[in-house]
Amino acid sequence: MLKLSRLAWLCLAAVLLPAMGFAQDYPTRPIKLIVPFPAGGPADTIARVYAQRMQELLGQPVIIDNRGGAGGITGVDAVAKAEPNGYTIGISSPGALAINPSAQTSMPYNVQKDLAPIGLVVRVPEILVVAPNVKASTVAELLALSKAQDINFASTGAGSMPHLAAELFKLKSGVKSQHVPYRGAAPAVNDLLGSQVQWMFADIPVLLPHVKAGTFKALGIGSTKRSPALPDLKTFAEQGLPDVLADNWYGLIAPAGTPKDIIAKLNRAANEAAKSKDVIDKLAVQGVDAEGSTPEAFAKMIDDETKKWGEVIRASGVKLEL
Repeated sequence: MLKLSRLAWLCLAAVLLPAMGFAQDYPTRPIKLIVPFPAGGPADTIARVYAQRMQELLGQPVIIDNRGGAGGITGVDAVAKAEPNGYTIGISSPGALAINPSAQTSMPYNVQKDLAPIGLVVRVPEILVVAPNVKASTVAELLALSKAQDINFASTGAGSMPHLAAELFKLKSGVKSQHVPYRGAAPAVNDLLGSQVQWMFADIPVLLPHVKAGTFKALGIGSTKRSPALPDLKTFAEQGLPDVLADNWYGLIAPAGTPKDIIAKLNRAANEAAKSKDVIDKLAVQGVDAEGSTPEAFAKMIDDETKKWGEVIRASGVKLEL
């Protein structure tokens, strides 16, 4: 049997024990969760709901760090450049992970090389609504209207998920309409209320209060199934447009190089949080579905979404610059 000298054993222990102990003891201090959008928005709300439950499961505080800018790119870049030790993680939507890599002329990070997916946490359906004065109650009627007169659609910003959902809808439905981009959901919704634009897509939490109040008419939902929050709203597939699938989503990410067992521990905590009645109930009020996944499934989802929205971006001619 091969014998190792005392010095060799000490050297081997110096290499192995810290890594083993680090993973077993993690976390031993607070975890920073970077939200790449301002406080008060959908991403911030979702992050805070998950952070509360995850810190109970992990035994350490999960502290929200809002870093808005460049459609989520600024915050995700901060995650990509953080030390890969599990104490800085982030939450991101498709914009910074699956849309901007195709829409931007340059990016400060490479999604596949610089980030490690932890897992999907929620899906947020996109819904299509029309302004109060628009005489269309179905997709077919909106198509007919677009052929009879010039109509415009609002978005929360060029290259945003609501914008690309609308571009996908136009490609598949044949609706003709001019894009009017806004800086965020609030001004877009305000102009839709004033009938200065005729229709728009947005995350269901943004439009749900207006639909329930009867201010906006909802024509379709971009998910594979109807939402419990709006059970009478048909999917686009039910209206003959099976390819109009536009779910916004949020998932947890870490810097590339974060140890796999730490990723696994964070993934278990996120998946357990997604099953929590408290988390489910808080998100359901907003029409948001709590979900979980493996890191591998989330990585594949990001790749699939990148290909899907890349095709829409090329077809619609969207091009952005930081």
